Amino acid sequence: MQKINGTIAAPKGFHADGSHCGLKKKKKDIGWLYSEVPAQAAGVFTTNQIKAAPVYFTKAALSDGQLQAIIVNSGNANACTGPQGMKDAKAMTELAAEALGIDASLVAVASTGIIGQALPMETVTTGINQLQKAGDAQSFQQAILTTDTCEKVSVYQGEIAGKTVTVAGCSKGSGMIHPNMATMLGFITTDAQITATVLQQLLAELTETTFNQITVDGDTSTNDMVLVLANGLAENPPLAAATPAYDQFKAMLAAVMTDLAKAIAKDGEGSTKLIQVTTSGAKDSLNARMISKSVVGSPLVKTAIFGKDPNWGRILCAIGYSNAQMELSGLSIKIGETIVYDQGMPQAFDEKLMAETLERPEIFIAVGLKDGSGAGTAWGCDLTYDYVKINALYHT
Repeated sequence: MQKINGTIAAPKGFHADGSHCGLKKKKKDIGWLYSEVPAQAAGVFTTNQIKAAPVYFTKAALSDGQLQAIIVNSGNANACTGPQGMKDAKAMTELAAEALGIDASLVAVASTGIIGQALPMETVTTGINQLQKAGDAQSFQQAILTTDTCEKVSVYQGEIAGKTVTVAGCSKGSGMIHPNMATMLGFITTDAQITATVLQQLLAELTETTFNQITVDGDTSTNDMVLVLANGLAENPPLAAATPAYDQFKAMLAAVMTDLAKAIAKDGEGSTKLIQVTTSGAKDSLNARMISKSVVGSPLVKTAIFGKDPNWGRILCAIGYSNAQMELSGLSIKIGETIVYDQGMPQAFDEKLMAETLERPEIFIAVGLKDGSGAGTAWGCDLTYDYVKINALYHT
């Protein structure tokens, strides 16, 4: 497989468009993504007990494993809006279905933005009517953003069973990022032929090692969802688990999801640095992931990285409260290329080299154990003054 330049509409038979309708002051705020034919579909959703209307609606729409389109708005989350919120979510799918000439039961809906405000449906209706079938996919990628500073897109292509298969993804996410089943809004398209059942199992599995391993601020949103649509237009034989073709597809999907996860972590609100924590030698992969995510989610670690302070004691503390099973006598910590702690003892290090390491835009922390072969990685960002400013002024 190879990474290629492209958009969410790169796989065969997919199209997308975005526009500005007035939910946000100037930026694009409404868009759709659709397939020329009904697609097999899978999804993962927020585990916050408070869920937005689009989450409830789309989970129900996925019950038969098929979707053909997704209508998305930013600037208004349609969350905590009571029965009217459900009516508005349904109306959005019906308006999109009518405009696209497809069955409304095959349309999902996603929203992001301010919580607790009813959707101005007249504005939304105008926006949906502005969207074009042969639209601009990049506009869709922009329309789903809120406080993000950039589009987040990844596209891979490879040959499976003699057919060219493409997997593309885009996402939004910058703040209120601390997943537990999913995170942010994420949309993935592929022209591979695969059943909804197999696709759902694969998405759930890969979510654990990608989207569930990022954290920006420890908050889990009411609107998080990740949807995958597979329309089969690559005409490969249907993918079945435990086959070489399945493994090839899994590798492409994992690559897209990893890219998007890292892009979200890197674009955390106000962030200046991406933090990657990798744990190896753990009892198993679950314990490794727990340790990595605990470290990358620590506010004290995040502020130390922002301040370029090699305070490895904060890393050690976060490892200790991760609830992972471990033998502490074999524990080591490395920041960049420098070992700062090994087998229960602090290690002397070159302060000049460490200062240079902490100036980099990406900081790599390695945690080593001697308990087994488990490994896991997590991604996050530093915590800055701008994070507080952005969120203090979010509503205004």
